[in-house]
Amino acid sequence: MTLKRLYIALLGALLVGCQQQPVAVHTTIEKETFEHSEKDLLHRSNSYDKETIISSFADQHPKEWGESVTGVKTAFHTEEHELALTFDACGGQHGSKIDHQLISFLNDQAIPATLFVNSRWIDENKEAFLELAENPLFQIENHGTEHKPLSVSGETAWGIQGTDSVEEAYEEIMENHTKITELTGRSPELFRSGTAYYDEVAVEVASDLGISVVNFTILGDAGATYSSNQVKNALLDASPGDIALLHMNQPNSGTAKGVMEAVPLLKEKGFSFVKLENQNLR
Repeated sequence: MTLKRLYIALLGALLVGCQQQPVAVHTTIEKETFEHSEKDLLHRSNSYDKETIISSFADQHPKEWGESVTGVKTAFHTEEHELALTFDACGGQHGSKIDHQLISFLNDQAIPATLFVNSRWIDENKEAFLELAENPLFQIENHGTEHKPLSVSGETAWGIQGTDSVEEAYEEIMENHTKITELTGRSPELFRSGTAYYDEVAVEVASDLGISVVNFTILGDAGATYSSNQVKNALLDASPGDIALLHMNQPNSGTAKGVMEAVPLLKEKGFSFVKLENQNLR
């Protein structure tokens, strides 16, 4: 079944289910408004319909694999001197800690940031997660369920095997998406996979779910392996509209100190810091 036919069927079902409610009928509908409504309806429906997604992508075979494949957003359009700091919380046996020094600095300096949070990290830090989600400085987004590269064919990145089917890619996105939504009352709109690797079909799966895949233009701490000086230098090389990838789950790394040293110097250069929400991603 094509998506267009699916839409028609879904629209009919929705109208039947609403017959007992008053309906306002407008005789004129702008084409653009209708197309936008169609897209929104499909995204809402697909978000809860795994079988539709699996069927839609069953015959697609990826040709790309990497950090910047077709469909991945790595920066944002801006006319201002703006930079987006993003921090991953990866979870797992060696990744479920909290960099309290980093979070305190961002709070004290009122630096907004986008936090990509993994399901396993949430499970280990639920109280802290809820505090971060309630803090208006921070935007909570999805860093996956098992922290796997997002693939429909089991590709591997940095020794970690990715999801090996459309179904597994869906689950890697949607299980944590649902968890974040239930805990915070807000549905994530952005996704970054474990290792930040994808194939273009998996990226399209996310897009059909109404979710943008976001990577980076600045490798801020190289998986929390950089020294503080390397972190500082990476950030000081920023251009307006850049997205920096850093980590908030490795308190023994050089990330916090590097960010703390870079931020005042970036401000001297005229930079301000923004979350990714409502940005024109590219």
